[in-house]
Amino acid sequence: MELVRGLHNLQPRHCGCALTIGNFDGVHLGHQAMLDTLGLAAQRLGVPPVLLTFEPHPLEALRPEQAPTRLTPLRDKLAALAETPLQRVVVARFGAVLAGMSAEAFVDELLIGRLGVRHLLIGDDFRFGRARRGDYAMLAEASRRHGFELDRLETLATEDGERISSTRVRAALAAGDLGEAEDLLGRPYTLSGRVVRGDAIGRRLGFPTANIAFRANQRPALGGIFTVSVEGVADRPLPGVANVGTRPAVGGKRHLLEVHLLDWQGRLYGCHLQVRFLQRLREEWHFDSLDALSAQIGRDVDQARALFNDNPLSDPTPRTAT
Repeated sequence: MELVRGLHNLQPRHCGCALTIGNFDGVHLGHQAMLDTLGLAAQRLGVPPVLLTFEPHPLEALRPEQAPTRLTPLRDKLAALAETPLQRVVVARFGAVLAGMSAEAFVDELLIGRLGVRHLLIGDDFRFGRARRGDYAMLAEASRRHGFELDRLETLATEDGERISSTRVRAALAAGDLGEAEDLLGRPYTLSGRVVRGDAIGRRLGFPTANIAFRANQRPALGGIFTVSVEGVADRPLPGVANVGTRPAVGGKRHLLEVHLLDWQGRLYGCHLQVRFLQRLREEWHFDSLDALSAQIGRDVDQARALFNDNPLSDPTPRTAT
């Protein structure tokens, strides 16, 4: 899968494609069905299937306080998209230029002029252009004028009739229901990132952690203490306990993913880890002292060991919401 970072990097060879547009946060089963449909149209026309997506999320750029939590940082999203029929992903930086682009310019300059769209597939709630003025009717008129195919895909629903959406995945993760999140995503929920230096509080407490920071203005979709499996350290997944939160016991403010690997020692700075969430143990709590925090971490680790003893990583791990 080819990655094009920025609209300015589009070249004439990129023109002519079957295109869909959106944030695709989570790359859930609904997104996957849409990309499968796009792939079939691209194959019929003999052009590459392409996704135009945005970084950061438009609300993160325009109204950060209203932005939804992130299911997948960009690197994780690209990894998930690489498992779909897509041949190219164009990541457009969302800022003042795109925010101020009229719906007409979005079609004429971007879709036609830069991407040479031959087939456009959109979701049933797609809006575009300044003030979200562009809609399906405008695209239908543009498709007649410019001669590209236009198709609209209804939102995929589960057997209970509920639509599959990023919003629903966020709700499941916020509630600690990793089972429902996995059902909606089609895979276990995973976050990845590079280990950065922290303040070594975990090491002083006797439970050293690998720290992965989230970008500014990006809030994780889940929080609390979890059992996890970790890849990127050894030749097999390793069991661990993870905390996702702001660490209120030590006055933390920025969201952080901290992972303590069970029965493993070594330096992980600079390593890129994939952290798969298995089961939530509890919410993140405030403690009045570091001694109280250390004691609770010890209980969390003991509980995690018991769960891994009953369900080794080579076996299916039970999923429960708390």
